Amino acid sequence: MSQAPETPSQTAGPYVHIGCTPNASGIAIYQGDLGASMKTGPVQGQEITLRGTVFDGEGTPLRDALIEIWQADAAGLFRSANETRGVADPNFLGWGRAATDMTTGGFQFDTVKPGPVPWHDGQMQAPHITMWIVARGINIGLHTRVYFEDETANATDPILTQITPPNRAATLIAKKADAGSYQFDIHLQGPNETVFFDI
Repeated sequence: MSQAPETPSQTAGPYVHIGCTPNASGIAIYQGDLGASMKTGPVQGQEITLRGTVFDGEGTPLRDALIEIWQADAAGLFRSANETRGVADPNFLGWGRAATDMTTGGFQFDTVKPGPVPWHDGQMQAPHITMWIVARGINIGLHTRVYFEDETANATDPILTQITPPNRAATLIAKKADAGSYQFDIHLQGPNETVFFDI
């Protein structure tokens, strides 16, 4: 049996918002876009807002990106059938989706600050959020992580400490903007390019 050739890759846009976040695109066909709210009731832990802007290689805000995040709850537990360490917060989904603003390129997630989770060897990872970015012009979704500047565990995190040169790790650190709010900008290219992971 011969193997069929691989089909050409295609970008996620320009219609990704219509299919994945129709309400954000002005097409109100559902009560809300899937992933727009990560909380279904009162949640445990510190509630935070994660804001940022996606920039292209020239420093221009990218107004048609789509971002998804996955994370543990405040206790470091995932809402997953594979979670064996305990029961995750039943009011926290651990997953969210947001379209960037069509004017500013900004995005926002109302979530909780995650707890530390173990690495495959048992070493604890610093609290972080996994992020996936797609947009017109991006053939394969980009994976990155968001860490928090006020976490001392960053100094021993098994991922952050492997990034070379070490100063590039700063592109994964969300800055505290105000009480309960963090800023995390994503740079797709250029001198401040965010570290992306080959997953």
